[in-house]
Amino acid sequence: MICQMTQKLILYENDPSVKLVILKANGKAFCTGGDLISVIASSIAGHWSFTIPFYKKLLTLNYLIATYKQPVVSLINGAVMGAGAGLSMNTTFRIVTEKAVFAMPEASIGLFPDVGASYFLSRLPGHFGEYLGLTGRRLNGAEMVECGLATHFVPSKKLDLLKNALQSITTSDKSTIAAVINKFTEVAFLKEESPLTRLDTINKCFSKGTVEEIVLSLEKEIEVNGAVEWITDALSYVRTSCPSSLKIWLRSVREGRVQSIEQCLCRDYNIGSHFILRTVSNDFYEGTRAKLFDKDKKPMWDPSKLELVSEEIVNQYLRMVENENWERLQLPHRSNIPSKL
Repeated sequence: MICQMTQKLILYENDPSVKLVILKANGKAFCTGGDLISVIASSIAGHWSFTIPFYKKLLTLNYLIATYKQPVVSLINGAVMGAGAGLSMNTTFRIVTEKAVFAMPEASIGLFPDVGASYFLSRLPGHFGEYLGLTGRRLNGAEMVECGLATHFVPSKKLDLLKNALQSITTSDKSTIAAVINKFTEVAFLKEESPLTRLDTINKCFSKGTVEEIVLSLEKEIEVNGAVEWITDALSYVRTSCPSSLKIWLRSVREGRVQSIEQCLCRDYNIGSHFILRTVSNDFYEGTRAKLFDKDKKPMWDPSKLELVSEEIVNQYLRMVENENWERLQLPHRSNIPSKL
């Protein structure tokens, strides 16, 4: 699928008759982890000829979409997580419906939010990107628009009409495309319990320097204000997720805030390769075993606690892999480099 998408996008980009590209799922979801099953099964069997090239091709596709010459319109009418977020969140227009659900829950399976997440999540208001990656919080369509992950909210019943209108456009002018989308756009209202209505508290807690300090800050909020659901949910996720993954994400999103999409994807490749090759820890395999295969939901993380994950362990994940069969990610030169999300 990745190879086919890449081939088509390269073909369309060099076709003067193509004015925009519509990206949508063939079903209810862009991606919800199906690729992980193949990666883990192949890796356990020793088929590195599949896993590492797969990851490299995926990140290269993310880069192609993020730097695409023509506008790309994502139609999100269901779940968009993991690899699907990398495909859709780097597009020009990101249209969601009332059925949209976004999340980056990789830390719960011993991985980390990758596919450019340190680029597009770090550019959300305040420290909301840290919050999403450290808590795996699910957002609905209204929340995605409010925080900037999505550009427009269109009811699902209008999607076919919108798609037909987009297909009739004869220009790549972004303002013209936006004007067409705006005709179908409606206002989406946040629910009172949405974490986005507590952004001041999120910024206060998730701006701390370490994951341990973030946890302490959240615990103090509970002491002062009582057990608020979004905080108890956040703490529950952090306490059961992979400690190394959480610390890697905090470092990654902080660095990504001042880096290009290319730099973020190259870092993702280094970190992801360490997880796949098990050069530092077996956490990725243990997490997927506990959550996706055996489903006992009792992963044995190594290290097992946040305080045991040293700065040096995090640094090991960020370094290039030392393996004669490993190739570094070399993204092609692209002229259309995005300045921000």
